[in-house]
Amino acid sequence: MIELKACLAGEAALMLYLQQAPGPECLSTLHALSQQLQQRYADAIIELLPSYHSLLIQLDPQRLDPLQLMAELPKAIPEYSAEATGRLIELPVCYGDELDGGPLDLIEVSRFTGLTVPQVKALHQSQTYLVYAIGFAPGFAYLGQLPQPLRMPRRATPRAQVPKGAVAIAEQQTAVYPAVSPGGWNLLGLCPVPLFQPQRAGQDGAMPFSHGDEVRFYAISQQEFLALGGTTDWVLK
Repeated sequence: MIELKACLAGEAALMLYLQQAPGPECLSTLHALSQQLQQRYADAIIELLPSYHSLLIQLDPQRLDPLQLMAELPKAIPEYSAEATGRLIELPVCYGDELDGGPLDLIEVSRFTGLTVPQVKALHQSQTYLVYAIGFAPGFAYLGQLPQPLRMPRRATPRAQVPKGAVAIAEQQTAVYPAVSPGGWNLLGLCPVPLFQPQRAGQDGAMPFSHGDEVRFYAISQQEFLALGGTTDWVLK
């Protein structure tokens, strides 16, 4: 039986918190829970929004009252299978030492971690990351877990402008900035793959990944970066 805590999140939503520490097992449980709820209440559920160890259920109150769903939860989810169902997405990265604009934060990361720049790049590519949550901006996926030797805090002073496609690390996570935005993570390189296409919002393909997918990074040269649609016309402030 899934152990969870349920509470109201407005007049037409319910928030479920799993009594598990965030991690691969918790993520698999969230997937199984989402599938069972979708199957049982497909006509009443507007959207399911999973995160690290929680699930927001947005309902059509004309079809199902959140209090009714809360009361029915024990019988709605009697069993589950914690098997991973995500896809594997591979994302190219042109690391900073390959870019004409400079190494971004590779030097700072190298100094903080005690690793050489080639070791930083190799470690970042060595891990298969899980998409634990999507937020901050459309297409911004929080990916974990970062290898222990690469872990370092966010920058003391966030930047006012981080380039689109910036591949970054902070604490236990890595991510790719889908658009130009402020940001306080440490930047390793740039990814030329569009991570959010607003013209496809609400359709499959607006983002290359979803909650529960796996992501791997692989290195490319600046020439390959430009051929894949990347640009050297970026600004770091």
